Amino acid sequence: MRTHTRRAVLGAGIAAAGSGLLAACSTTGQKGGADHTGHGAAGDPDRAPGGYVSPDGPEVRAAEAERGSGPVRKVALTATAAGLDLGGRTVNSWAYGDGLPGKEVRITAGDTLELTLANHLPEATSLHWHGLALRNDMDGVPDVTQRPVRAGGSFTYRFAVSHPGTYWFHPHSGVQQDRGLYAPLIVEDPKEPLKYDKEWVVVLDDWVDGVDGSTPDAVLAELSKGMGGMDHGSGSGGMDHGSGSGGMDHGGMDHSGTGHGAHSMGGRKAPSPGGPSRMLMGATSKLLGGDAGDVDYPYHLVNGRTPEDPQTFRAKPGDRIRIRFVNAGGDTAYRVALGGHTMTVTHTDGYPVAHAATDALLLGMGERYDVVVTAEDGVFPLTALAEGKKRTGLALLRTGDGAAPDASVRPKELDGRLLTADRLKADGSVRLASRAPDRTIRFDLTGSMAKYDWAVNGRKYTPQQRYPVRAGERVRLSFRNNTTMWHPMHLHGHTFALPDGGPRKDTAIVLPGRRLDVDLDADNPGLWMLHCHNVYHAESGMMTVLGYRR
Repeated sequence: MRTHTRRAVLGAGIAAAGSGLLAACSTTGQKGGADHTGHGAAGDPDRAPGGYVSPDGPEVRAAEAERGSGPVRKVALTATAAGLDLGGRTVNSWAYGDGLPGKEVRITAGDTLELTLANHLPEATSLHWHGLALRNDMDGVPDVTQRPVRAGGSFTYRFAVSHPGTYWFHPHSGVQQDRGLYAPLIVEDPKEPLKYDKEWVVVLDDWVDGVDGSTPDAVLAELSKGMGGMDHGSGSGGMDHGSGSGGMDHGGMDHSGTGHGAHSMGGRKAPSPGGPSRMLMGATSKLLGGDAGDVDYPYHLVNGRTPEDPQTFRAKPGDRIRIRFVNAGGDTAYRVALGGHTMTVTHTDGYPVAHAATDALLLGMGERYDVVVTAEDGVFPLTALAEGKKRTGLALLRTGDGAAPDASVRPKELDGRLLTADRLKADGSVRLASRAPDRTIRFDLTGSMAKYDWAVNGRKYTPQQRYPVRAGERVRLSFRNNTTMWHPMHLHGHTFALPDGGPRKDTAIVLPGRRLDVDLDADNPGLWMLHCHNVYHAESGMMTVLGYRR
């Protein structure tokens, strides 16, 4: 995600929020946008924000005190350059320690997490706790909630963890997340209602770093040049103003995905110091509304392994297995299925749903789903299809004898019943009470692949932006996707509810040319990022900030 440390930016609006933590930083960034109060249908962020809750202000401290202070779980974490074995291929990248994904952090709801990050990278970094409703000054967004953690420095994140669920953490600095800097965060429920025998955490990722000289920064540099006359991501997309469900179209799915091998400008460019061209053309999926993605990743990983040398999870026939899926990818949606099994979806983004049976799931970047399966006898592929990109990731479930399937296996369940978030309902225990919104904020998602000018309401992100809300309000976020690209939109520090009793989420897919209205209760004061979780769209400008008024 975007950081402005390269320009040593900390805007005047941040200091105006009253944060003693941040006010000492430089103020060389330019202000953007007209000055609006944002009441009612807020269309523009404030130009020179003042009167906002600061990330370390008394309102934030009061909200943290209400969460309580349970037993402290101390963790030491080092971000460092590392050689990573992907399964027959070793690459040089950055990681948390020497493994991929980083070592899981597990805590019980009600406890306090105290994690010290040591930065051994050659540049500044940060840690964002994806999906957690935590205190604002621990959210890990440089230039908004904290100073960046400089190279050679360290920072201790300490906050109460109040809600159980499947979460993860990653940087919010540049495109660092598309290296090996991510790890699962599992918050256990002390009153766990689910019954299961084993648990399997499954992290999905698209991988380019260190392959033939490629880096995420080189990928961004190539994408940022755009495709000129070869636009495959522009236009208004024919906005459907009647859709409140996110417009997931399941009729006549085209799963062919013609992307692999079809590149811009007539094929691959000659290798350069940034590696070969990674720009992808022609990757399509009706499930995603057309264009599936822009980056041609050479590998798709399940728990850090390629399909040629997959991880094997062992269990006994009849075991009930809870699988926690996390999509840590940069530019890829995954359709996942476990061969020979039906999955029962129990949670999404950490919150319970009315249980629903399915053969396959779709996960956009940043989304999580929990499922329960009853293990059959044998060896079974857990396949993650890179939607529209004609490649897959693979892991194995082994409960008995038998030969393992090869890397090209495609279980029939991938083409069976498919569940997406709009088809789920929130469990009654977490369903938002019916209430008219006090404030509606419209977010037009804008930009195109032609110019690679992704933005919110036509404005590229700067840290000074604020869309105002007030504590206690029911806020409706109205996303209008005016592009021909899908965007997984993520809100920090909160969950929102999908329409018509839909699930509680912090990340939701907004299809091209469609509208998605979601509601949230403004109950966690501070300055909170709202952005596309395609790391390249976000870094190019599709981010903004919700700010609580004092």
